[in-house]
Amino acid sequence: MQAGSDEALAAAFAAKEKWAFDEAYRRYGALLYSTAYHVLGNAEDAQDCVQDALSRVWRSPGAYSRSRGEVRSFLVVCVRNEAITRLRSKSRRQKLTERVAAEPTQNVEFEYTDVIEHDRLRAAMRKLPEEQRKPLELAYYQQKTHTEIAAELQEPLGTIKSRIALGLRKLGSALGAP
Repeated sequence: MQAGSDEALAAAFAAKEKWAFDEAYRRYGALLYSTAYHVLGNAEDAQDCVQDALSRVWRSPGAYSRSRGEVRSFLVVCVRNEAITRLRSKSRRQKLTERVAAEPTQNVEFEYTDVIEHDRLRAAMRKLPEEQRKPLELAYYQQKTHTEIAAELQEPLGTIKSRIALGLRKLGSALGAP
């Protein structure tokens, strides 16, 4: 078997010899790039695709064996599959982006202007024990998460959640919520 023959390359590539990887890229790089570009339609994406596909093949034990055919054909199929996977992934991301963009982005906040109800709420909040009032104020007036409140008050997360729930129930009762 001659060192430059396709058979020698296939045997060395299957044995993961470094020179075989370099030689395969030298021989077939343009073809692999062309394959990726044909699917992706973008030069930079095609270059990345070829590099990622070859790296994956090289890192995967037993990815190539001589029974799979010529190295050239095997690599073309690997690059084509990688390109198709990238294209599908890009399509899914684009559809998701379009769906998110279609969602209403306007956040309409409830502006509370009823002074009497506001005063009732403040009075009911003042009647709550400090351990329930403080987490509620941090959550609703400062928009802090339960985790942030637990850290700030140096209390377990479960305790904070229980105190907020209990405080809300007491406020509901005090304000006559159904």
